[in-house]
Amino acid sequence: MLQENNIAPLVSIVTVNYNTTSVTCELLNSISTNSYPHVEVIVVDNASVQDPTPLLQEAYPAVKVIRSEQNRGFAGGNNLGLQEAKGEYIFLVNNDTEFTDGLIEGLLDIFRTHPDAGMASPKFHYYFHPGIIEYAGYQSVDVFTGRNFMIGCKEQDQGQYDRETPTNYAHGGGMMIPAAVLQDVGPMPEVYFLYYEEFDWCEQLKRKGYKIYYQYKSLIYHKESMTTGKNSPLKTYYLTRNRILFMRRNVALPNRIIFLLYLVLFTIPKNTLRFIARKEREHLKAFWKGIFWNVKHRQLKLLPCVA
Repeated sequence: MLQENNIAPLVSIVTVNYNTTSVTCELLNSISTNSYPHVEVIVVDNASVQDPTPLLQEAYPAVKVIRSEQNRGFAGGNNLGLQEAKGEYIFLVNNDTEFTDGLIEGLLDIFRTHPDAGMASPKFHYYFHPGIIEYAGYQSVDVFTGRNFMIGCKEQDQGQYDRETPTNYAHGGGMMIPAAVLQDVGPMPEVYFLYYEEFDWCEQLKRKGYKIYYQYKSLIYHKESMTTGKNSPLKTYYLTRNRILFMRRNVALPNRIIFLLYLVLFTIPKNTLRFIARKEREHLKAFWKGIFWNVKHRQLKLLPCVA
């Protein structure tokens, strides 16, 4: 909980760069002119082809740059930053976002007014479509299908979601967590590498008794999927692999069995036929690779698993 006498606690802003240094610089520019002054900024480079460290250190001398010699994925990269963060609050943000004034202040206010808050996300607008909502909270993951949807996605923002509310999941592109909660819950699960890791992390928080909040007073702009591409085979692979993995870790029996039946009888035939019809051979291979990863790792110990 934010203490009343702690007017401007240090906030550590952590972002991960992977072969998109110019995009990261745009984020850093927006942070440098933001209304909240008491921040430290940490950029984790996830083994980009060209090391951006000299460029970033010259252009932004106050920014701490951590260079990983291997691509550790979204969770692994962020966890490197979490290890170095000194703030009372840590704000994990995608490098393809841009700040607005009041963003950090609104998120901090969540922890001041809601003692049960373990994580908070701002309202997201699409950067290239001004006034259009991307995220105003998340619906719960359907225990049968393994799918869920963002609240308000692609709607014109007319204030219809302007209320602070608990939500099922934070948005992985921007989520603030108190250092004390991080110490209690632990870092983001790295088994996912890319996609679904923030959902699993939120489930871990909720099992500890914390709530996730959506803060409409805080706004962030998102350029969306600039690293992996909207429909890349890489995205198909990790979404398939990690959707199944998430359900294995977080859904109790007998619902887990119902999900697996739905997967086998509906999802697999439907997507296989769709990729064949569209002649998307690489996506088909990626889809089946994601399925077989779970078959191969079916004995993997997946803590914290729901029994």
